[in-house]
Amino acid sequence: MATAETATNPVIDVRTIARTERHPRIFATVEALAPGDAFVVVSDHDPRPLHYQLETSFPGKLTWDYLEQGPEVWRIEIGRKEVTCCGSCGGEGH
Repeated sequence: MATAETATNPVIDVRTIARTERHPRIFATVEALAPGDAFVVVSDHDPRPLHYQLETSFPGKLTWDYLEQGPEVWRIEIGRKEVTCCGSCGGEGH
Protein backbone atom coordinates (compact mmCIF):
# COMPACT_ATOMS: atom_id res chain seq x y z
CA MET A 1 0.00 0.00 0.00
CA ALA A 2 1.65 3.23 -1.16
CA THR A 3 1.21 6.31 0.95
CA ALA A 4 1.57 9.92 -0.09
CA GLU A 5 5.02 9.96 1.54
CA THR A 6 6.31 6.99 -0.43
CA ALA A 7 4.41 7.24 -3.72
CA THR A 8 7.42 8.73 -5.54
CA ASN A 9 10.28 7.59 -3.31
CA PRO A 10 12.32 4.50 -4.21
CA VAL A 11 11.99 1.55 -1.83
CA ILE A 12 14.77 -0.75 -0.63
CA ASP A 13 13.25 -3.87 0.90
CA VAL A 14 16.20 -5.29 2.82
CA ARG A 15 14.27 -8.49 3.48
CA THR A 16 15.02 -9.47 -0.13
CA ILE A 17 18.74 -8.53 -0.06
CA ALA A 18 21.64 -10.61 1.25
CA ARG A 19 22.66 -9.43 4.71
CA THR A 20 26.18 -8.45 3.56
CA GLU A 21 24.76 -6.23 0.80
CA ARG A 22 22.15 -4.33 2.82
CA HIS A 23 24.15 -1.50 4.39
CA PRO A 24 26.41 -0.96 1.35
CA ARG A 25 23.32 -0.57 -0.84
CA ILE A 26 21.66 1.82 1.61
CA PHE A 27 24.83 3.90 1.98
CA ALA A 28 25.22 4.09 -1.81
CA THR A 29 21.62 5.27 -2.09
CA VAL A 30 22.19 7.92 0.58
CA GLU A 31 25.33 9.12 -1.22
CA ALA A 32 23.31 9.56 -4.44
CA LEU A 33 20.47 11.51 -2.81
CA ALA A 34 20.04 15.11 -3.88
CA PRO A 35 18.97 17.61 -1.21
CA GLY A 36 15.26 17.16 -0.57
CA ASP A 37 15.15 13.61 -1.98
CA ALA A 38 14.29 10.52 0.06
CA PHE A 39 13.86 6.77 -0.14
CA VAL A 40 12.18 4.15 2.02
CA VAL A 41 13.80 1.17 3.75
CA VAL A 42 11.59 -1.82 4.57
CA SER A 43 12.87 -4.24 7.21
CA ASP A 44 11.69 -7.05 9.47
CA HIS A 45 13.28 -5.36 12.49
CA ASP A 46 13.91 -1.87 13.84
CA PRO A 47 17.12 -0.77 12.04
CA ARG A 48 18.46 1.39 14.89
CA PRO A 49 22.10 0.37 14.27
CA LEU A 50 21.73 1.64 10.70
CA HIS A 51 20.36 4.93 12.03
CA TYR A 52 23.39 5.37 14.29
CA GLN A 53 25.78 4.53 11.44
CA LEU A 54 24.12 7.03 9.11
CA GLU A 55 24.18 9.76 11.77
CA THR A 56 27.89 9.13 12.29
CA SER A 57 28.66 9.20 8.57
CA PHE A 58 26.31 12.08 7.65
CA PRO A 59 25.92 14.14 10.85
CA GLY A 60 22.96 16.49 10.65
CA LYS A 61 22.43 15.91 6.92
CA LEU A 62 19.67 13.29 6.90
CA THR A 63 16.11 12.83 8.04
CA TRP A 64 14.85 9.56 9.54
CA ASP A 65 11.08 9.14 9.76
CA TYR A 66 9.31 5.97 10.83
CA LEU A 67 6.36 5.28 8.54
CA GLU A 68 5.60 1.92 10.19
CA GLN A 69 7.04 0.48 13.42
CA GLY A 70 6.49 -3.27 13.56
CA PRO A 71 5.91 -5.66 15.01
CA GLU A 72 6.47 -7.50 11.71
CA VAL A 73 7.46 -4.71 9.32
CA TRP A 74 9.35 -1.46 9.79
CA ARG A 75 9.28 1.22 7.09
CA ILE A 76 11.62 4.18 7.42
CA GLU A 77 11.88 7.16 5.12
CA ILE A 78 15.46 8.41 4.90
CA GLY A 79 16.02 11.77 3.24
CA ARG A 80 18.76 14.26 2.58
CA LYS A 81 17.99 17.60 4.22
CA GLU A 82 17.66 20.68 2.07
CA VAL A 83 20.80 22.80 2.12
CA THR A 84 20.26 26.01 4.03
CA CYS A 85 22.72 28.83 3.99
CA CYS A 86 23.15 31.70 6.38
CA GLY A 87 25.63 33.36 4.03
CA SER A 88 28.67 33.08 6.29
CA CYS A 89 30.15 30.20 4.30
CA GLY A 90 30.09 31.95 0.95
CA GLY A 91 27.03 30.03 -0.26
CA GLU A 92 28.43 26.51 0.09
CA GLY A 93 25.75 25.37 2.58
CA HIS A 94 28.09 24.36 5.42
